[in-house]
Amino acid sequence: MKHILVIDDEDGIRRALRTVLERGGYRVREARSGRDALQLWHEEESDLVITDIHMPGMDGLDTIRELHALSPYLPVIAVSGSGEMASRDLLNDAGLSGPIRTLDKPFKLTEMLECVREALQSAERGEGRA
Repeated sequence: MKHILVIDDEDGIRRALRTVLERGGYRVREARSGRDALQLWHEEESDLVITDIHMPGMDGLDTIRELHALSPYLPVIAVSGSGEMASRDLLNDAGLSGPIRTLDKPFKLTEMLECVREALQSAERGEGRA
């Protein structure tokens, strides 16, 4: 069973993602901040991370950097509600690399589930940034 770490400061989004992912057959842990996520990561690594970009304290970009320093090929789905993710410029400007996919809020839960499947399949095939 694949393990997914969901990072978002909004409780409702974390709960909704947990529900759909668990129904999809995944094991899920939740963190409400980048710092909490790193603590959970050190306790047990995940197969995939879903993170919001805009969070108080340690934002999603810094979180991705830290996680990729620990696990460079970790697949990540970065989520943003500000509309700036469509062109991926934010990730490129931040110098982030590795297998990162993006999804704009609002998204359909079925859309997220498909993105998770694709990211995990790409990781299993050893493909780089999606």
